[in-house]
Amino acid sequence: MKQGLNALRVLLGMAPEPLDGLLGRSIQIPVPPRDVAVGIPANLVRRRPDIRAVELAAAAQSAQVGIAEADLYPALSLLGTFGTVASNINGNKLKQVVQGKGITFGFGPTFQWNILNYGQITNTVRVQDAKLQGLLVDYQNAVLKAQQEVEDGLASFLQGREQVEFLRKSVAAADAALGLAILQWNLGTRDFTTVLTAEQNLYTAQNNLAMAEGGVSTGLASVYRSLGGGWQIRAENEFVPAATAEEMRHRTNWGELLPPPGTPQPPAPGLPTPADVNSNPRPPQW
Repeated sequence: MKQGLNALRVLLGMAPEPLDGLLGRSIQIPVPPRDVAVGIPANLVRRRPDIRAVELAAAAQSAQVGIAEADLYPALSLLGTFGTVASNINGNKLKQVVQGKGITFGFGPTFQWNILNYGQITNTVRVQDAKLQGLLVDYQNAVLKAQQEVEDGLASFLQGREQVEFLRKSVAAADAALGLAILQWNLGTRDFTTVLTAEQNLYTAQNNLAMAEGGVSTGLASVYRSLGGGWQIRAENEFVPAATAEEMRHRTNWGELLPPPGTPQPPAPGLPTPADVNSNPRPPQW
């Protein structure tokens, strides 16, 4: 348990630390909200790291296809040289290297067209395109897997709530049965074995109820995780921390790729709403 929580702190960019205080606060099962939207908004699913990774990998491979196709067309370039030369032969002096007479230059166009390598270049394009298609299939599979995880979490949450309601009735009935067994034992119409059996049934029902309540909370946590939950910790903050962004600006000219300090964070999508039901994830765009 402690190792899992420390691993979670590392994933959140926090240093591991003793968790005795955190684990000793409460032993109650977290109570999930009563109403939870059941949509699958594409903008929430697409923020998952695994989906973003395969999407960006496909985008990078798409660029590789274009780079390979560029070799099929002619290329025109302009080249030039500039420098100085000097010699001490035939009366010349080395100091002429810094004089005008020692300056040399040259420039001109170059033309290249790999006509004779068309077969090889075409096969290279095909290889890159096949890799792209494989990455697109990986992207589709990742989205389908994410949808499956969301649906599994929703089913666990919704069916778990129904199970809890039935188990609460079961606990109430077992408690009533125990009361009747004790009353019958006091009247002498039943032996104590009936009381022990009724107590065992009550404890079993209570244990099942506690496990079901924990399953409801686990199912809801699975829904939030499968939707890429956890973005709330960056609410109203830049995706790149201010200290990291300042270090990057000091090291490299990022232009407009890094927003100026103090720029408001663009609004992030909220939690699912009923309007998001049956929405489909968008295909990758690049």
